[in-house]
Amino acid sequence: MTRRVALAAGGTGGHLFPAEALARALAARGAAAMLVTDPRTAAFGAAPAGLTVHRLPMAPMRGGVIGRVRGGIGLCAGTVAAHRLLRRERPDVVVGFGGYPSVPTVLAARRLGCPIVLHEQNAVLGKANRLLAGRATTIATSFAAVRLLDPALAGRVVETGNPVRPAIAAVRAVAYRPPADDRPVALLVLGGSQGAHVFAQAIPAAVALLPAALRARLRVSQQARAEDVAAVTAAYADLGVAATVARFFDDVPDRLADTALVIARSGASTVAELATAGRPAILVPYRHAADDHQTDNARHLADAGAAWLLAEPDFTAATLAPRLAALLADPAGLAAAAARAAALGRPDAAERLADAVLALAAHPLEKAA
Repeated sequence: MTRRVALAAGGTGGHLFPAEALARALAARGAAAMLVTDPRTAAFGAAPAGLTVHRLPMAPMRGGVIGRVRGGIGLCAGTVAAHRLLRRERPDVVVGFGGYPSVPTVLAARRLGCPIVLHEQNAVLGKANRLLAGRATTIATSFAAVRLLDPALAGRVVETGNPVRPAIAAVRAVAYRPPADDRPVALLVLGGSQGAHVFAQAIPAAVALLPAALRARLRVSQQARAEDVAAVTAAYADLGVAATVARFFDDVPDRLADTALVIARSGASTVAELATAGRPAILVPYRHAADDHQTDNARHLADAGAAWLLAEPDFTAATLAPRLAALLADPAGLAAAAARAAALGRPDAAERLADAVLALAAHPLEKAA
């Protein structure tokens, strides 16, 4: 019997990419998955082969009173559409990945008595998952401890980790190479899906303060917002530093495999990818992230000695330059951090999540009761 699983995700890659990773794991086990999402996911390109996509009529809840009213109407319309879709498709399990696009589908699943798995990517339970947690049969987490998760729900929790893209997981097999005097030093800067203006300002300025001999060996790959690409490129050229600056890198796995050190935000996907790949990083949490969840994510690595946390208000050239110089002059310390990161990684997260999902599919009536 083919198990049917509905995946409710969308809005951002942080929610969508784990859903796609789970879809691949389910397909490998002969299960049929469908993605229930919102219109914005069309920007992420084609879905994985074999994954059918259904887009609900929704709009983000933002933009003042009018935007919230529009979003509320969209939420109602999306819930009605999700109810019709699930009643027609009759999935064995619904998996919600957080974010407002997951809400209508999970609410519809609850009304239809369908078992529900919620997956939380961050170290803080997101708003949508907080709303839905009491309705879930199983809550899958990426971290051993998740802030704002009701302790009364502890019996429903299983720690699976956060699924990452297969190409990122493959980096784990590439041995980390710390800096050495006889070869270039690769520095990878990832600003999240939207880039980070503070990175564009602080990092080239910090590089300018490094010893000339170290600057000469640097090879920088920096993600930047479209409006910052030209200025950042020019700054590195003026310093004589070899740099590739782009809004988006489609070869992140290759760059990650080669890097000596990463500077990045600490969104859930980034943290999971760094741990899975086993690469050391300076993490700069986005200061306006909901519930300050990026700081919790970063602490997970920093407390284990796998990364260094630098708060955004402290992320200046004057602060970053000595930190960079010290780290790049300590290959043994970087190698130790890389090993600690790898120890935290969950390369089998998609498989562990698939186990939890298919366990419910095997006993739907018992679990839904």
